[in-house]
Amino acid sequence: MINRETIDKIVETARIEEVVGDFVHLKKRGTSLIGNCPFHGEKTPSFHVSVSKGIYKCFGCGKGGDAVRFIMEHEKYSYPEALKFLANKYNIEVEETVETVQDVEAQNARESLYIVSQFAATYFEDQLWNGDEGKAIGLSYFKERGFREDIIKKFNLGYSPDVWDALTQDAVKNKHAEEYLEKTGLAIRNDKGKLYDRFRGRVMFPIHNFTGRVIGFGGRTLKTDKNVPKYVNSPESEIYHKSNVLYGLFHAKKAIRDLDNCYLVEGYADVLSVHQANIENVVASSGTSLTIEQIRLIGRFTQNVTILYDGDAAGIKASLRGLDMILEEGLNVKVVSFPAGDDPDSYMHKVGAGAFKTYIEENRKDFILYKANILLAEAGNDPIKRAGIIRDIVESIAKIPDNIKASVFIRECSSLLQIEERILLSELNTMRAAKLKKSNTTQSRQPQHQDLPPDNLFADDAPTAVVQAETIANDELQEQEIVRLLLAFGHELVSWDKIDNMYIGSFIMQNLTDVTFENKLCKKIIDHYRIEIENGQLPTANQFIKSEDRDIADLAITLSSSPYTLSENWYNKHNIYVRDETVNLKATILGGLYHLKKRKVDRILLDLLKEIKTENDATNQEILMQRYAFIKNVEKEISKFLGSVIVK
Repeated sequence: MINRETIDKIVETARIEEVVGDFVHLKKRGTSLIGNCPFHGEKTPSFHVSVSKGIYKCFGCGKGGDAVRFIMEHEKYSYPEALKFLANKYNIEVEETVETVQDVEAQNARESLYIVSQFAATYFEDQLWNGDEGKAIGLSYFKERGFREDIIKKFNLGYSPDVWDALTQDAVKNKHAEEYLEKTGLAIRNDKGKLYDRFRGRVMFPIHNFTGRVIGFGGRTLKTDKNVPKYVNSPESEIYHKSNVLYGLFHAKKAIRDLDNCYLVEGYADVLSVHQANIENVVASSGTSLTIEQIRLIGRFTQNVTILYDGDAAGIKASLRGLDMILEEGLNVKVVSFPAGDDPDSYMHKVGAGAFKTYIEENRKDFILYKANILLAEAGNDPIKRAGIIRDIVESIAKIPDNIKASVFIRECSSLLQIEERILLSELNTMRAAKLKKSNTTQSRQPQHQDLPPDNLFADDAPTAVVQAETIANDELQEQEIVRLLLAFGHELVSWDKIDNMYIGSFIMQNLTDVTFENKLCKKIIDHYRIEIENGQLPTANQFIKSEDRDIADLAITLSSSPYTLSENWYNKHNIYVRDETVNLKATILGGLYHLKKRKVDRILLDLLKEIKTENDATNQEILMQRYAFIKNVEKEISKFLGSVIVK
């Protein structure tokens, strides 16, 4: 258990922009920070961070919360795990009961996978630096490849002894369960039920997740036997999904964000070499084909990707086909290719760090133009091949969602391909139209949700029923608006009608004595607010945002956030003034109260109409008519204040 004082210290210390900023590339917009949501795929940012309120909110998928909630959602941590993560980030000491490895394994199976993976990484690293076999074979190999000791240590490289069960035996000896060795793929069980190590006689590359925890491994053999695979990687597990992982991202994310560019290479050694050239914004797809998930992962930190290709022509051509996915995700792609026979690793060690860095800066080319040059050189003067290449290139341009970028590439390719711009534009539009038609056809085949008409659609009172449903929906919006005003301005002092020393929160509550809230969540917040005021306390927005009731917290976050900010250009450049609700708080607060009361009055009038319609007794009907006339006058007074005619 973590004590209350420590929890409060962690929550107070954690800066929402710093916590979220470790995972999402944020840009300032108005009073908020925005970025691409890490919880759902998107190309247009809808993820907002409010520094002043200490919350995040995605207006695309709806997720929101504070720093602790973000870590819980993103890392799939429990509440205590998220608190420990933040405590570690901000160097806050957490006092808790000491747990043995067995206790942790019993408490959390997923955590046990992380623990045994970290144990293995430490074991492999220790073997590299202190084991006789590790020093003689593993460390010698890395140094022969030209890697400095600081780079070897930075990436926690290691060595797995060429023994059947060296790691397994050491793990079991240290009380790690065989079950988790199997689940992480560190060990394999043979037909006789005996465990043996997966990575025997290999140099080891630990793979880290976003936060630096070890989730898997890549192992390279040093044997020349062609029957032995060069690389062996960890299998899929509960904590390791290779399509969602980029090797080196933990070490690169800050540099990617700062430099607004990500270098993408193929293998582990390429990442190490580029780092050794003092270029830290580099990641690798680890030998797998690039996936949409990996591209979106990069897109959370930058919109600019630079591919560092091997010099092998066949490899370059094969890679071109997969990179259209990057364009489709809206990222800007540049390419650097190395001389034939070289890859980033070999070229860096051949020319040195300085020359390597200069080469990259001087040889970056836009992907579309690079692709056009490569394919044209291959086609030569064959007109059939050239026609096919032109369509191939236009197909790539058609995947770019930004029309301005697409038109720029069309113009440049027109000159390069020696074909009229209007022909390329025509082909581009044909492809986009075909894609749109296909998309619409697919959607039309999907079962469409339909709102069924009410059972009493043809009854005499059907119009009243429909209006009643609309009124109920509007009631909910107006109730939420009152809650928003309490959260936003409850602690401001009333500054109108000579009212002294009264907070807006108390003023609003006094004016709600004749109103019953229908929405359950809004009612919960209003009831809590009322009780707190009766006890001499004025609740803060933060109390509701950090409520243990997740539904209340979500509503409070939603009502405290907005996807819109007013640009200064409205007034500074265009001389258009947009009223700020804080300028005239009287109108803002009374407007919210009167709109709510008008909706409540509308509902009463509708109910009275129904009663009048169904009442058979003349005396009772007359009483109802008088009451209707009285309520109608109340409605007129409210409408007069709102400055409008009665609007249903």
